[in-house]
Amino acid sequence: MQKELSYAEAIAEVEQIVAKFSNGQMDVDTMAADVKRATELIALCKARLAKAEADVAEILKTE
Repeated sequence: MQKELSYAEAIAEVEQIVAKFSNGQMDVDTMAADVKRATELIALCKARLAKAEADVAEILKTE
């Protein structure tokens, strides 16, 4: 079973994928898989940010 990535780990992986694109190191054979993975990671990060925002709003509301 794969452990759930932290926000920082997900961002780091997205940055690695973007760096491969930027440096021209993207392998055509894995490009679609890398783009799909980056999309999944970005969605995970957005969900984490939304949850954190909701948690903070809830804390501030009860304070």
